[in-house]
Amino acid sequence: MKDIFLWVIFPYITVTIMIFGLLYRFAYRQLTWAAPSTEFFEKKWLRIGSPLFHWGIVFAFIGHIMGMVIPQGFYLSLGITDELYHFGAIYGGGIAGLMVVVGLIILFIRKIVIDPVRIHATFADFFTLIALIIVAGMGAYMTLVYNTTVSEYEYRTTIGPWFRSLFIFQPKYELMASVPTLFKVHILAAFALFASVPFTRLVHFYSIPVNYPSRAPQQYRARAQYHK
Repeated sequence: MKDIFLWVIFPYITVTIMIFGLLYRFAYRQLTWAAPSTEFFEKKWLRIGSPLFHWGIVFAFIGHIMGMVIPQGFYLSLGITDELYHFGAIYGGGIAGLMVVVGLIILFIRKIVIDPVRIHATFADFFTLIALIIVAGMGAYMTLVYNTTVSEYEYRTTIGPWFRSLFIFQPKYELMASVPTLFKVHILAAFALFASVPFTRLVHFYSIPVNYPSRAPQQYRARAQYHK
């Protein structure tokens, strides 16, 4: 019963909360959908932490799609061996994970030490950063440390099929029984984070800012300079 709750009921509950929360916020609180910029409070740390985090998230997302959504057999059909795949996953995923974690830590320190940023921050802002650091930190640790010093775990034969089975409403929860505890905690924390999205600034992720990487940064200038 415990496994059914953790790997069937809980994921569906969190995703349901996320979907209906997003619909409610879009319908009744559209003005709060965007994540207001704090660049006019402080620029130096933001220009380092924000790109690291956002680019890292993009690469990490692509990596999760490649590992969780695309079946292992697809890579084998292309001649990509398990050794080659894991080599790319460890180094590529490790770099992406470190980018996310370092970027988040910079943004978290900035939010604490820069007075104007801290004053305007909400509980949800701190919760989001801490939750992301925990989830991303575990992911980076699993990729760079666990897979290289403990065991190179083949998640494509357990977590991947389980994850895909959720989409066809035929959850194969039994596949998660042999998954290492650290991987389980990482997955559960990620689903819990999904449920929090509609109530935090992470909601702007669903705006799909496809032009974000190439757009010019917003410029903020002091009002006084126009009166010189």
